[in-house]
Amino acid sequence: MSFYTALSGLKASQTELSVIANNVANVGTIGFKKSAAEFGDIISSAPLQTTTTAGQGTRLRGIAQQFTQGGFENSERSLDLAISGQGFFVTRSSNSNSQVSYTRNGSFSVDANRYVVDSAGAYLQILPTDSTGTITATGLNSTRSLQLPLTSGTSSSTQNVDLAVTFPTDADVPSTRTIYTASHPYAFDRFDPNSYNQSTTTTVYDGAGTAFPMTTYYIRQNIPSGSTTTTTWQARTFIGDKEISHDTTAATQPAPLSIVFDQFGTMTAPAAAIAIGQVAPTGSTGPIGFNLNYSANTKMASAPFTLTSFTQDGYAAGQLDNVSVGADGLIKATFSNGDTQSLGKIILANFSNPEGLRQLGDSKWGSTGLSGEPIISEANSNGTGLIQSGALEQANVDITEELVALIQAQRNFSANAKAIEAANTMTQTIVNLRS
Repeated sequence: MSFYTALSGLKASQTELSVIANNVANVGTIGFKKSAAEFGDIISSAPLQTTTTAGQGTRLRGIAQQFTQGGFENSERSLDLAISGQGFFVTRSSNSNSQVSYTRNGSFSVDANRYVVDSAGAYLQILPTDSTGTITATGLNSTRSLQLPLTSGTSSSTQNVDLAVTFPTDADVPSTRTIYTASHPYAFDRFDPNSYNQSTTTTVYDGAGTAFPMTTYYIRQNIPSGSTTTTTWQARTFIGDKEISHDTTAATQPAPLSIVFDQFGTMTAPAAAIAIGQVAPTGSTGPIGFNLNYSANTKMASAPFTLTSFTQDGYAAGQLDNVSVGADGLIKATFSNGDTQSLGKIILANFSNPEGLRQLGDSKWGSTGLSGEPIISEANSNGTGLIQSGALEQANVDITEELVALIQAQRNFSANAKAIEAANTMTQTIVNLRS
């Protein structure tokens, strides 16, 4: 038995050496968080067992990540970002609602399509804001990829918007939620998440090339029953602080859009592009109006709510001079003509148990049942830290501490090897008793 007891110690020492070696190897990795191996003793127990039973070795209980703050390394790039405090940057692997990952590595750059991405090409996620920098939508489903405006060229207002949306078949009807009563009847309010199912935010442009967030709130109106086999969703769209009308002839303005699906989830209305009534949100130099088209890919399915695709033909004017990121995550773009635009706010995700996150490599993590659901918020709110532009967070590895631990693990390995040698000598002595 002593052979196996010492063998478990050898394996534990090897594991600890591997963990320490990984920490040392990543001492120069931006946003890396060190790990520590945790062990527990092995005891064979029984109801009538005495208290003098010897242990049977050790086992690996887990490799715990240490999410302590790393030091800051200054840089000259405004898109080098570091979080001072708790929280993670949120990235997506594509522009649709694809895989979400969380990272402390704030080394971002701009790709060929002017999207802000990390070294692996994942898109940095932000929340939309109005012209004053106040967010106009909340939650992970309202995030969008940060795209910088065109750096040059003449401006063009948005004339056509094409999009496709997947609606979940299991969504409830907000007006039937228990929060609404006879004394507190249902009424749509874009600032009340209980009054709608989902929201999406995209960007459109006015004639001067000024970007405005276009936020659409989707509200399910009914659940098919009896002779009613169709499902109707209502779409209410705001450009900046103004709601647009989807039917300028309706008696009540602004008129929302009704999107109807048959029993198979196929969209039956609207059947063609819709001419949106022009609106002039605060900060615009002229009215904004365009043709809105929900493509044939819009459907109801047993799937999460997803903005499948979005295209629009407007773009901004001027030459981009500077992009700045505030401590609260507000991103501002400054142009050669003196214009300043709020592009959105970088969101941070927090977790009730960060140690339960799953490592994905490249200083990225994914949420698990152990970590809990991500808590999405602005910087410096709900326990999240501040964002520092022009800095990168170094690995939280103390090389001196790791080298000392390396020596200790090496001695533990040698000691367990010595125990095996001693056990072998004793066994050999017993075998030699017969000779």
